[in-house]
Formats: sequence, C-alpha cells, structure tokens
Amino acid sequence: MGALKNFYNEECVPALKTEFGYSNIMQVPKIKKIVLNMGLGEAVQNPKIIEGAVEELSRIAGQRAVITRAKKSIAGFKLREGVAIGCCVTLREDRMYNFFSKLVNVALPRVRDFRGLSPKWFDGRGNYSMGIKEHIIFPEIDYDKIDKIKGFNITIVTSAKTNEEGRSLLKYLGMPFKK
Repeated sequence: MGALKNFYNEECVPALKTEFGYSNIMQVPKIKKIVLNMGLGEAVQNPKIIEGAVEELSRIAGQRAVITRAKKSIAGFKLREGVAIGCCVTLREDRMYNFFSKLVNVALPRVRDFRGLSPKWFDGRGNYSMGIKEHIIFPEIDYDKIDKIKGFNITIVTSAKTNEEGRSLLKYLGMPFKK
C-alpha cells in the first residue's frame, strides 16, 4: 500500500469524519479514479502526432493510454467518424494514488507563476477537473525529445456528494488551493 493511501486512511478519514459528522466510515468520501485526457484537434491533419501523445501520456500516467476516436463527422472541422483525435488514461487504486502524489508534490510546484488551484473547478458533485497547459512539468517527459508542447485535462472523480466534501478531501490530501 502506498504512502498516500496510508495517510488517507490514518489522517484524512478521522479528520473528515469529525468535520462532517459521519457516523459510518463508508460515508467518508474518497478518490475513485483519476482520468487524464489529451484532445488533439491537429491530429486530423497530422495522424502521426497521436503516437507521440499516447507515448507521452502513458509515460506520465505509468499506464498505457488508449486512443479516442471521433463519434461523428463534423464537416466544419474536416472531421470524419472514427478518426483518432486524442488519447486518455483512467487510473485507479495504487497508480491513482501514485499519480496524485506526483501531481501535488512534483508537477504543480514546477508550473511557472503557480499561486494555487482554483477551488471553483468542482462540478457540483464533488469531482474536480483541471487543465495542464504544458505536459513538460512532469519529470518523465524528456524536454529534448518532444516535438510540441501539449496540454491535457485531469479529472479527479470522488465519492463525495457535494463540492464542500470534495474540496475538504482534496485539501487534506495536499491539493494546493488558492486562499
């Protein structure tokens, strides 16, 4: 079991239990999964860019990324159904905790002019989504071998019922929110 998972069980669960007055340990919110999604609109003109993106996202996540394809054709974007337009990874259990720890402790402090994450990026049900503009903030990416700086989305899915519960959970786990 990872260090962050132990920290969650020993420190966060009792703190959340007292803060929200849960009677049962099963009511305490937890992280269910983390989804990393990289959409590549320019892949319509240059299909080779997908291979590099899958490789880089797989390296960041520590798990193989899958290619996402267009569900329907859109003439205005020169897009046909079934064309590869991005890649995504869903992390669960130990890999999820490892990625979260790496995100909070290594990657986010490397962002230029970082002043904290906005606490407004919750969806109303306790899930948190954020965008990374430069994937080079992760230590697995070799700066010399990339052809283009790419961004991607990170969605942290929790079992929290409200934004307040989700915000408290992520704050106890070390997520740096703005004051």
